[in-house]
Amino acid sequence: MHNQTIVEIHNLQKKYDGKQVLHGIDLTITSGNIIGYIGPNGAGKSTTVKILCGLISEFQGQITIFGKDLRTQTLDIKKQIGYIPENAVLYESLTPMEFMEFIGEMRGLGTEQTREKASALMNIFEMKPNLHQRISTFSKGMRQKVLICSALLHNPDLIFMDEPLSGLDANSVIMVKEMLIHLAREGKTVFYSSHLMDVVEKISDRIILIDQGKVIADGSFEELNLLSNDENLEKMFTRLTGNTNHGEKAEAFINAFEK
Repeated sequence: MHNQTIVEIHNLQKKYDGKQVLHGIDLTITSGNIIGYIGPNGAGKSTTVKILCGLISEFQGQITIFGKDLRTQTLDIKKQIGYIPENAVLYESLTPMEFMEFIGEMRGLGTEQTREKASALMNIFEMKPNLHQRISTFSKGMRQKVLICSALLHNPDLIFMDEPLSGLDANSVIMVKEMLIHLAREGKTVFYSSHLMDVVEKISDRIILIDQGKVIADGSFEELNLLSNDENLEKMFTRLTGNTNHGEKAEAFINAFEK
């Protein structure tokens, strides 16, 4: 189903060692959309994602996901979400099939069902021949493909992605972008956090830009661009976050080598 409220966030705040990281985030997210969640380093993107995934339990504010309170119904919520981080610890002594059988069992899937899904998902990434090789022999990109497949194994309704394209080759990046668009068409909700502005601009139905723990822009690229007439999302990003002197910094960096 499309346009059903999936996530409601009211006055989300978070402190680390007394430092305020999130300053009252308020968001409502509906189904069937790809949400591009962007911001500078330290803006609070990964913190937000980890809170919504139930990986960080201490926060201020109210969050409901699928109409359930994140604080009191975390396990029920986790059954319906998938999480693809930039880096995650994989059991390197296992093969992808063994790892996904483990994930499938935790997700309540039958062994045969898990094997069929794992085989199909890995085949999409042209990694079916690697299903029974040790993960310890895999490159960064190959490990990321295993993470993506394992996160989608149980067909989640809400998918969180935190720099999911890290280490992927160009063909795999294109394939993942197309996959996300198809998932959204099926009514899935994708919460996509990344620094890759071109990808966010192309696939996102809605772009949320945060800076210093606050939402400073929220809307489709077309809606946001009506207010600024920026050439692309990258230029909009640099203008709104106040970092417009990249050329001068690059020149200073080069000059440092010439001294």
